Amino acid sequence: MDRATDKLMQDLRAVMADAEDLLKATAGQSDERLEQARARAEESLRAARASLQDAGLQLEEQVRLHPWTALSIAAAAGLVIGILLSRK
Repeated sequence: MDRATDKLMQDLRAVMADAEDLLKATAGQSDERLEQARARAEESLRAARASLQDAGLQLEEQVRLHPWTALSIAAAAGLVIGILLSRK
């Protein structure tokens, strides 16, 4: 995955965690509008989890189909990170 995709996935995970915290915090409240909003949020979270799982499965499939490419990308990323970290 490229950097933009990684950032998007990271942001999506953060939003999901925040939404779960919000749902837990409002669980005891019984306002009808709040209940409707909670139901929509729960459905959105289910859809987001499914999307993340699908993306993970697609990534896994691509790595299985192209293992040398994946290994090369990982090695290059490790090399770049190592070079950047060694500079002080």
